Amino acid sequence: MAGSLGDDEGNNRGKSLEEYGKVKGEEKEIAPATTSSMNRSGSRPLLDLTGAAIQSNSEERNPTILLPNQSDDISHLALDIGGSLIKLIYFSRHEEHSQDDKRRRSMKKRLGISTGKRRSYPILGGRLHFVKFETGMLNECLDFIASKHLHLGGIDSPSWNSRARYNGNIIIKATGGGAYKYADEFNEKLGISLDKEDEMNCLVAGANFLLKAIRHEAFTHMEGQKEFVQIDQHDLFPYLLVNVGSGVSIIKVDGEGKFQRVSGTNVGGGTYWGLGKLLTKCRSFDELLELSQKGDSSNIDMLVGDIYGGMDYSKIGLSASTIASSFGKTISKSKELSDYRSEDISLSLLRMISYNIGQISYLNALRYGLKRIFFGGFFIRGHAYTMDTISFAVNFWSKGQAQAMFLRHEGFLGALGAFMSYEKHGLDDLMAHQLVERFPMGAPYVGGKIHGPPLGDLNEKISWMEKFIQKGTEITAPVPMAPPGTTGMGGFERPSSRGSTLRSDASAALNIGVLHLVPSLEVFPLLSDPKKYEPNTVDLSDHSELEYWFTVLSEHMPDLVDKAVASEGGTDDAKRRGEAFARAFSAHLARLMEEPAAYGKFGLANLLELREECLREFQFRDAYITIKQRENEASLAVLPDLLLELDGMDEEGRLLTLIEGVLAANIFDWGSRACLDLYHKGTIIEIYRMSRKKMHRPWRVDDFDIFKRRILGSGKNPSYKRALLFVDNSGADVVLGMLPLARELLRYGTEVVLVGNSLPALNDVTANELPEIVAEAAKHCDILRKAAEAGGLIFDAMVNIEDELEKKSTSVPLMVVENGCGGPCIDFRQVSSELAAVAKDADLIILEGMGRALHTNLNARFRCDALKLAMVKNQRLAEKLFRGNIYDCVCRFEPVETS
Repeated sequence: MAGSLGDDEGNNRGKSLEEYGKVKGEEKEIAPATTSSMNRSGSRPLLDLTGAAIQSNSEERNPTILLPNQSDDISHLALDIGGSLIKLIYFSRHEEHSQDDKRRRSMKKRLGISTGKRRSYPILGGRLHFVKFETGMLNECLDFIASKHLHLGGIDSPSWNSRARYNGNIIIKATGGGAYKYADEFNEKLGISLDKEDEMNCLVAGANFLLKAIRHEAFTHMEGQKEFVQIDQHDLFPYLLVNVGSGVSIIKVDGEGKFQRVSGTNVGGGTYWGLGKLLTKCRSFDELLELSQKGDSSNIDMLVGDIYGGMDYSKIGLSASTIASSFGKTISKSKELSDYRSEDISLSLLRMISYNIGQISYLNALRYGLKRIFFGGFFIRGHAYTMDTISFAVNFWSKGQAQAMFLRHEGFLGALGAFMSYEKHGLDDLMAHQLVERFPMGAPYVGGKIHGPPLGDLNEKISWMEKFIQKGTEITAPVPMAPPGTTGMGGFERPSSRGSTLRSDASAALNIGVLHLVPSLEVFPLLSDPKKYEPNTVDLSDHSELEYWFTVLSEHMPDLVDKAVASEGGTDDAKRRGEAFARAFSAHLARLMEEPAAYGKFGLANLLELREECLREFQFRDAYITIKQRENEASLAVLPDLLLELDGMDEEGRLLTLIEGVLAANIFDWGSRACLDLYHKGTIIEIYRMSRKKMHRPWRVDDFDIFKRRILGSGKNPSYKRALLFVDNSGADVVLGMLPLARELLRYGTEVVLVGNSLPALNDVTANELPEIVAEAAKHCDILRKAAEAGGLIFDAMVNIEDELEKKSTSVPLMVVENGCGGPCIDFRQVSSELAAVAKDADLIILEGMGRALHTNLNARFRCDALKLAMVKNQRLAEKLFRGNIYDCVCRFEPVETS
């Protein structure tokens, strides 16, 4: 869990180390687990960071990183001990095991995918946590390490519970001046020897890794507006890295391990905190920052207008509002320090130092001909005013030619570099597409403060929320603490709009957007141009769009909670978790309404996946499981009659009926309010038949005739070698819509791959559920049965699986793969290795449903033919995309020649 620690945890840390189990004495009785390839080299801890990736929303200043392949119990801790702050990164296990059923083994063998540790969906193996302490509170940091036994492998470590024995000293990687200054304290109180890593090496290594591996790590911030910058890892160097800690180091980075410190200044974060403490009596850096948000520095700073009687000095391009001298007004009045507002002092001090840092950084960039400047360090800590001031300075002096950029993990570059210095870290080849955003909940946030420690345990999360709800206090995500002000910034003109004031990292309410490290995710190989690909059709940066979907999701929440609770048997525990989920997701929505860019580039697909992740966090693994099973049974019961009807038609008539059937069956979507209304008017079969009868052409988008000519124009030869069918909902949608279409393609001699979700989302069908559905359908159809056997979906229970896999079937195979997703949409920049492998021989893609074909990928172009099928079940979307109406049908065919 990232973030600063709250009052309650601080009280716990106040206990002596002896109360935590007499750590120093007990460590002698603890040893690493059984030796393996990942065990220590001597006493140095080794980490399996293969696929290590940050999982965080773009607003979170210290998001968690997950390690999917870490399994060895080892000491896993790294420190950056600076003059003002201690930054700590530690690993915690969060292990789940993916299933390895017959279908997966069959598919892996067919596709030549390794059966080692590669996973087709991001199973969490562990997380990297980011925590910071003021250096003056060293004992608090030591107590924290001791309480979690981080130096001994963590509370979750088998070696801790087994009370085995460590060999030799405990060696922990550390960087920063404090690694030398406080080495004795760590050794005396915890038995830790600090293995000191070079500070500059660590800063650069941490920055290089983040900029190369994380899609939205870097962003610009001007006048309150955040814009994320995608860095081409092949065009990263050279750049200027400005690390703003107690002092400022300016580093020119030319490549991996190639850098030089070219400049710096002793006026940095320590200056701001030191002077601020003397002048305002603030007790913490964060308190000083919060104070600045209420300030007006024009009461302290001397402006050009103060000198020229309110007039501009236009001859040299200075307006009346330009700062002539920071703190200049204080020399012309007979006032004592107590006569000035602490808020004004804090803001003036912040502007003076931020402006100075921005100007010095630009001058160094100019000196070396660099236009990209990355700022990191805990002075910035996500504070909007600080970033705006630095950005304005760089933009002002460079006349717009240079760009100030900031990093999401700005304060942890050194600690991350120290962490990476453990041997065999395996981070070097990590790519941006291997990172998956996830959104776990953090400690409760009320009235501008964190209450209690970061929460990892489900019962803790629920209890904390219930505690505050009972008090009548709403738990919300953090919002700006003060309205936009009129104060200028940074020694030059006031920007026309200051924008909303953001909080520092210490006030983060939700630990949202942990980055999982998933080496098995790949870019979909059939994307026409991955660099130009944007999955989201709906952009939630449009506030009216966000407001609309906020309303839709809020109105749908009671029904979703009912379904989720019912899926868990309606127990009191399920009801409690359901209420907790509703509060947590409402907090996410409230945060986005206040600050649409809080989670980075956030589209509708991201919002819908956030909802699913929030359900899973409160242990609702499949909220619609009962409904899906019931609808599958009802649809399979009438499938034989439908297939008989289809077989009585000629080829052209059958193809049209099949496409009509897909569109008609796509009406069943429990994520749609329109669909929910229909469910009260008839059974699933009655609604399907009614929908089919209303399939009148032309549809809103009608490319059926083009598709028909393409697929039927080649006579007896198959038009397509392999088709990927991205299925949508369970029940009639897949059974009466997509399966009959798959059967027709098999009849043409085309291999068919059904692509389902890796994890449940609403009533979407998953890849795990598809084989059983196909097996039931195959009981009534020889075509499906032979194809399913050939594709490894049906096995003879009496036959050894290896023998079965060796059989050479003459039938065209029907296969199933998972897509790597856990939401109702799909991002083709991150798909499972199974899907990427099977796509290489595909020449037809069929995307079905609003989530996959409209909300995302409507504008996507592929290197093969693509058919996009959906019934529009949302009036706003119908108007926005097609100027149409609800229940309009979309049949868009995109031959590869015109892609």
